[in-house]
Amino acid sequence: MAARSYVLALDLGTTGNRAIVFDERQRIVSSAYREFTQYFPKPGWVEHDADEIRVSTLAVARRALSGVPASRLAAVGVTNQRETIVVWDRRTGRPLHRALVWQDRRTSQRCAQLKASGLGERLHRTTGLFADPYFSATKLEWLLRHVPGLRAKARRGEALAGTVDSWILWHLTGGAAHVTDTSNASRTLLFDLRRLRWEPWLLDLFGVPERMLPRVVPSSAVSARTVRSAIGVEVPIAGIAGDQQAASFAQGCAEPGVVKNTYGTGLFAVECTGRTPRFSRDLLTTVAWSLGDLRRTDYAVEGSVFIGGAAVQWLRDGLGLIRRSADVERLAASVEDAGGAVFVPALAGLGAPYWDPDARGLLIGLTRGTTRAHIARATLEAICYQTRDILTIMRRDTRHGFDRLRVDGGATADDLLMQLQADALGIPVERPRVLETTALGAAGLAGLAVGVWGSAEAFLRARRVERVFRPRRSTRGAMERGYGRWAEAVRRCRGWASAAQGRA
Repeated sequence: MAARSYVLALDLGTTGNRAIVFDERQRIVSSAYREFTQYFPKPGWVEHDADEIRVSTLAVARRALSGVPASRLAAVGVTNQRETIVVWDRRTGRPLHRALVWQDRRTSQRCAQLKASGLGERLHRTTGLFADPYFSATKLEWLLRHVPGLRAKARRGEALAGTVDSWILWHLTGGAAHVTDTSNASRTLLFDLRRLRWEPWLLDLFGVPERMLPRVVPSSAVSARTVRSAIGVEVPIAGIAGDQQAASFAQGCAEPGVVKNTYGTGLFAVECTGRTPRFSRDLLTTVAWSLGDLRRTDYAVEGSVFIGGAAVQWLRDGLGLIRRSADVERLAASVEDAGGAVFVPALAGLGAPYWDPDARGLLIGLTRGTTRAHIARATLEAICYQTRDILTIMRRDTRHGFDRLRVDGGATADDLLMQLQADALGIPVERPRVLETTALGAAGLAGLAVGVWGSAEAFLRARRVERVFRPRRSTRGAMERGYGRWAEAVRRCRGWASAAQGRA
C-alpha cells in the first residue's frame, strides 16, 4: 500500500457540495455533504451565492478530512457543475454578483439574435456548442453589461471570471492559482476545441477581456497546491474536470460505443470519440479530458437534458407531493401506470436534442381520476423518455447501437426508475457499486497524476457493477405508446414562452 494512498474529491454540484475521501481501492473512507440556496429572482433566472458555495465547500472538505491523517492524503480532485459563471474581485476574492447558473435562461433573446445573424454554424464548428443560454459566454456578457463597473475592472485586470471549479480553486490556493481544465473550458462557448485555447474572435464577440479568464490546464496533472488555511492541509490539486466528464472517466467510457447517463439535477449522456472531435446536428461536442498534457486530449459527444432529478425535487419543493425525493419510488410504484398523464419537465427550457429555451413545462392528460401517484409515475417516465431521445440521436449519428447503458448519480438508487429506463430503451441498464461516480472520477484523475493509480486501466480495474436491469418484454407495447404520447406533449410545449409573450 502506498504511503499516500488517499484522495480527496470535491464534487461541487448544482444543489449542494460533497467531499469524499477515497482510498486506493476506491472505497469511501469519509464523506460530508451540504446543500446550498437556490435563487430564482425572475421567471427563468437561476442564481447561486458564490460565497455560500465557497463556505460550503471548505466546510465539507474539512469535515471529510477530520479523521484522515494528513500524511496519507496524496492529492485533491475537483469536479463541478459546469457552465455556471462566477465573477469576483482579484484583490479581495469577493464575488461581484451572484453566480449565474447553467439553468439560467435570461440570455435567450441574445442567443436568438446570434442564431438569426447566421453565426450559429461558426460557433458550433469552433466550440462544439450551440447558441444557447446554457453556456457561459452569454451569461458573462450579461454580467459585463449589467454589473456597474465590472467591465472597467475586467479591462484593468481587477476582476476575474470562471466556472465554479476556478472559483473554488482560487480559494483553495489562497488566490495563487486562477485555472480551469480543458473539459470545463470547452463548456463556455469561448474555447476553440481544436486549438485548445480561448478563441480571440469569440472573446471579441462577447466582449470578454482574456485577462479575466483562467489559465487552461490538463484534467489530470498537478496544477496547484492547497493552502493550509483553506482545508487544514497542503496537498497537490491534481485533478479537475466537469462533472459529466468526471463521471464518464469513472465509468470507463473511453471509446466509441460505451455510453453513460448521469441522473442528477439534469440528465447527461456521454460517449467518447477519441482524439478527434465528432460533430452532431443535435448533440454537443466537448472535451472529455486531457491526461498529463494538452496533447493527450480526448473528445466526446453529449446529450444534455436540463431537468432530470430536479423534476423530482420540484414534486417535493414546488408541489409538496412528497416529503423526501426518495419517496417518489414508493408513490410511483403504487400505480400500474401514469393513468394517461404525461409530464414534460421543461422547467428551464429544453436541452438536447431540441435546444428550445422557450419551451416550458407541460403536465397533460389529466382527469378527475389522476392522483399524485400518477404524476409521480409520469415524472419517472419523463426522465426515461428524455434519455431515450438522446440515445436515439447518438445511434443515428454513430450508425451503431449500444448493447447497454451505464448509469450513475443519486437518482439511480431508484430501482423502479432504472427498470423503467431499461424498458424504455430496450437494452440493459448497468448500475455500478459506487453511485457517486462524479466524485470518483475526480479522485481518479487526481490519483492518476500523483501515482496512486499507475494508469487509467489500473484505476478502472476496481470498477464493479452492483446490478443490471434488463428490459421486460411484457412492457414493450405500453412503453412505446407512452413514448408516442410523450413526443406529442413535447411538440405542444415548444416555443411556449415566446408565443405567450406575443399574445400578451
